Amino acid sequence: MSPDPLDRVSVVIVSWNVRAQLQRALKLLASAQELEIIVVDNASEDQSAEMVAAEFPWVRLVRNQSNTLYAPAVNQGAALCERPWLLLLNPDCEVAPETLRPLAQFLKENSEYGAAAPLLTDGTGQAAPGIMEAPGFWTPLFFGTPLERWLPNSRELKRWFCRGRDYSQDQDVPQPPAACLLVRRSSWDLLEGMDSNLALFFNDADLCLRLIQGDQRIRLLTGLRALHRTGSSTRQLPDFAAHWHRDRLRYQRKHFGFWAGPFVKLCTSWSLLDLLLRGFWSRLRGRPAEPALPLLRAFGRFVLQ
Repeated sequence: MSPDPLDRVSVVIVSWNVRAQLQRALKLLASAQELEIIVVDNASEDQSAEMVAAEFPWVRLVRNQSNTLYAPAVNQGAALCERPWLLLLNPDCEVAPETLRPLAQFLKENSEYGAAAPLLTDGTGQAAPGIMEAPGFWTPLFFGTPLERWLPNSRELKRWFCRGRDYSQDQDVPQPPAACLLVRRSSWDLLEGMDSNLALFFNDADLCLRLIQGDQRIRLLTGLRALHRTGSSTRQLPDFAAHWHRDRLRYQRKHFGFWAGPFVKLCTSWSLLDLLLRGFWSRLRGRPAEPALPLLRAFGRFVLQ
């Protein structure tokens, strides 16, 4: 009898104030206690850690004293793993052991692949793969600026969002979401994990790009499914946009050099000006608009980075 592939899988889940979602995710995995599961709790205030300790004592629980954000916490959990395959799993993503077995078997049989992922679905059962290309130098000009409204079907946005891709067959992909991503541990260690400077956003784009640059392939197995309830933790952040802009700036600088920084700031300036003008027009018409002063303060902090 061949060994169960799940004996070789470590699961890392980073949790922050998502008690109900985390509970559902762990219940689904509870039938496969051969899995090594590590939950890194980023100082949740909703009794998430207490729930894990009480209901899932076989799970290894790490309690952080503060919210270290996603990438540092993933690296913290991965450092404790002892198995050759590492599953990055969001607490708002529900995946059954029956899905993980063939996913792990695929990596076992295909050494040229550094990672593999199932096809994600939304709460209605519809495919929501979230496959992206790596951001390009020009992506900040077309996403988040007025150009996104004026040219919604631009070549750059079609490229970045992989629009028109057919997901009816298994295929190599540039970047599946890290919501449910099985990574070969040797590849992870070679890359030294996620870039902690991209603490909340663009860390999965960076990880997948570095895998591919290292001659590793990434496979999407469309016959395998996982349910993803998007963004349960990140949408709670009061400074969500500030984190997103900061991490995008860092990603662009890292992969495109010094001049990417001024270019991103210029694009962000245009976006802010557009937002302020539309807010001013809304107020003239007696409609609510986002307060301008907090936006200007956040932008000032961003420009100084």
